[in-house]
Amino acid sequence: MGKRRKSTGRRYGLQVVTLCISTMMVLVVLGLLVFFVLTTRNLSAYVKENLTVTVMLGDSVSDTQARQMCSELYRRSYTRHVDYISKEQALREQSSAMGADPSEFLGFNPFSATLEVRLKSDYANRDSLRWIAAGLKKDARVGDVAYQEDLMDSVNDNLRRFSVILLGLSVLLTCVSFSLINNSVRLSVYSRRFLIHTMKLVGASWGFIRRPFLRRAAAIGVVASVMACALLGAGVYAVFYYEPGIGAVVTWRELAATGVAVFLFGLVITTLCAYFSVNKFLRMSAGDIYKI
Repeated sequence: MGKRRKSTGRRYGLQVVTLCISTMMVLVVLGLLVFFVLTTRNLSAYVKENLTVTVMLGDSVSDTQARQMCSELYRRSYTRHVDYISKEQALREQSSAMGADPSEFLGFNPFSATLEVRLKSDYANRDSLRWIAAGLKKDARVGDVAYQEDLMDSVNDNLRRFSVILLGLSVLLTCVSFSLINNSVRLSVYSRRFLIHTMKLVGASWGFIRRPFLRRAAAIGVVASVMACALLGAGVYAVFYYEPGIGAVVTWRELAATGVAVFLFGLVITTLCAYFSVNKFLRMSAGDIYKI
């Protein structure tokens, strides 16, 4: 009798561990999905804000006037950052890149001073760029305005496609994840279907029978969520360690939201699956239970 009880307890413990691990793996996938969805907007803004509009200044514009124009641009609603590149700096950079100084055989500096304007992400589109370029060209200090319109359109199109694909994957993986967790929980409840039936026979209410199953499922969901968050946290730490610049896209808000989402997924899905699985066996007659 003691051996039989010990064997049953060992089998029950192994079943709980297996359910925790399988739920954790599903929650890791869901967590990654939530993480990518949350960071997509930041990634989109980061890419757009690193596309520049080059403002070429006239030869007669002095260094003081150029810096004054920088200050004016900073006050405009579309500007995120402005880099001023003087004629001398442009000459040094190009001479270093070409391995020769063009001014030595030309007799003058052929480069003009420029302002590299980085826009806010809301203005990184074709219509806004045309409006901004037209406004800048009206300034007498500006010789020309250049920007990569085709690149901007390509970036926007690719980000739009990526968002649609990610949305489709979110729906698909959410359904698959729910199905996997549901099957795991249902198998766990299935192994104790005779206990459920016995409790019905002695007059226990449905709520009384469900309660321990729901508590157990909630506990498994919490443990699996903590394990999934720990695994995801380790992955994020590794990414930050090898690529510190990722902090421009991934912030603590996305990390906190991902952790909360994983915890809620683990708790709610396992509890709901246990609720429906127990109800299924509560509705069955004795004959139906022995047939399955």
